Amino acid sequence: MPGCDFTRRDLLRWTAVAAAAVPLTGMGPARAYASAKPTDVMPVNLELVTLTEDRAVITWYTGVPGTDDGLGRMVPAPADGEVVYGTHPSRLNRVAGGIRSHTPYHHVELTDLEPGQTYYYQARSNGKLASPMEFTLIAGNAVGTSDYGRGTNGPFSFTTPQPPPGRFLFSIVLCNDLHMGETQAGLVGGQPQYIGISQVPGLPPYPEVMLESLVDDVARLDPTYLLAAGDISAEAVPADLNRSRQLLTRFGRYREDYFVTRGNHDRAHSGDAYATCRVGRWQGNDCFQDAYFPQDELTYFSKDLSGLHVIGLDTYDKPGNGGDAGGMSPEQMSWFQADLAAHRDQPTVVFGHHPLVMTDSPFPITPGSSLDAAQAAAVLGAYAKTPGVFLHHAGHTHRNHRTVSPAAPGVTLQEVAAVKEYPGGFSLLRLHTEGYALNFYKCRSELARAWSERSRQEILGYWPQFALGNHVSDRNSVAKRDLSGLRRPHHGRGHGHDDHDGHGHEGHGHDDHHGRSHSEVAHSAS
Repeated sequence: MPGCDFTRRDLLRWTAVAAAAVPLTGMGPARAYASAKPTDVMPVNLELVTLTEDRAVITWYTGVPGTDDGLGRMVPAPADGEVVYGTHPSRLNRVAGGIRSHTPYHHVELTDLEPGQTYYYQARSNGKLASPMEFTLIAGNAVGTSDYGRGTNGPFSFTTPQPPPGRFLFSIVLCNDLHMGETQAGLVGGQPQYIGISQVPGLPPYPEVMLESLVDDVARLDPTYLLAAGDISAEAVPADLNRSRQLLTRFGRYREDYFVTRGNHDRAHSGDAYATCRVGRWQGNDCFQDAYFPQDELTYFSKDLSGLHVIGLDTYDKPGNGGDAGGMSPEQMSWFQADLAAHRDQPTVVFGHHPLVMTDSPFPITPGSSLDAAQAAAVLGAYAKTPGVFLHHAGHTHRNHRTVSPAAPGVTLQEVAAVKEYPGGFSLLRLHTEGYALNFYKCRSELARAWSERSRQEILGYWPQFALGNHVSDRNSVAKRDLSGLRRPHHGRGHGHDDHDGHGHEGHGHDDHHGRSHSEVAHSAS
């Protein structure tokens, strides 16, 4: 939920806005997949998720109209899925199929696109055109980089960006809000009409489904490093923290290949479940520190990775119940400012759980949505004096959003959506000698796509208007930046990088037995 601290008072304020905007959907009995005639299937929730210089990822959902699965959406119905596209709206002469030929959860990747080219597309299942996810509470566009086709079922339009300038160096996965151990998503304010959404009985816990998919998905992209910005667990229970390490270690070695910071859900807790962990500095017992920073290590750090300076912040280095603003201890703030000054001109990425600022939200923006305001102002002031910092990655808000503050215009402040729920994914940071690209991907296993679509019903289905990102540029962007001081890694996680193009592949897809342009490899976007 927004800031993980959406209160009952906030909920009541927001409910009045939402109720005025869209009528609420009644709840019905829960049902599994429906048996439907092909003509009865309806494709909806079309989204342009990922856009790079040479590829795009498009997703949608098929269900049976007039049915209700108990969460306010149509009962899922498997169907075929394809995207027709081309460089003119009346000549959609290319066809791409999905990663599954028959599913309710459609995920199609367009490959071999030309940089700087405008394309037009429509998605269809069983011959019916997919309708886009619409923004009704705030201005936004889920399906294109222009308004072409808006208000219809397409064609819609997007223009591919130019690639980041210079030679590709390496890439980094940015992710957050794993919430290992959580069993209900979307619980807000204790209001019974805003039901928590649980996993389908008999399926694995959804935090594990999503993290397992993430680790498998990023392997296709061949990144060198992974940064996980907090809320690794739901409530810092030792078993959940240990499970997060087991799954993340499938990516590589801790503190060599992947790095973790604390979120407010990872704070020290009290109670029998935590009694075996060390006494926390501020309160309770600190199981997160035991799991990730043992032997009295500090819970914040910096490290050079192939010439890139990376700073990991503990933005809940304070006492509290998790619902208040994030904050760093005076010692951490002093260390952070000194570290920035010592690496003033070195290319630097900072990651931590709470964003520095929060803007453009249909939900009430509360102090708990971000870092303490005075500390955030001090950090932005330090960034203005540190030319090397170019990116600050945060989670906590569970949304994709790109902000550039006038206080530090050289730094992209990037919020990345949660791994554990809709849209359910991660961002890939691709570093080149003269710039970088940030591209968001949804997790793509069948179970992950099913849970992502199920959890889109949080807050009676309004959740996507906040979480996806108002515009394609909130989840995909390119920037010029002198990163020539970085170097290509001399090692991979058991495999090399020298023959790849920055997307984690050597080719550009293949033709399946239907003759369609089709790739089962996920890629980055801008």
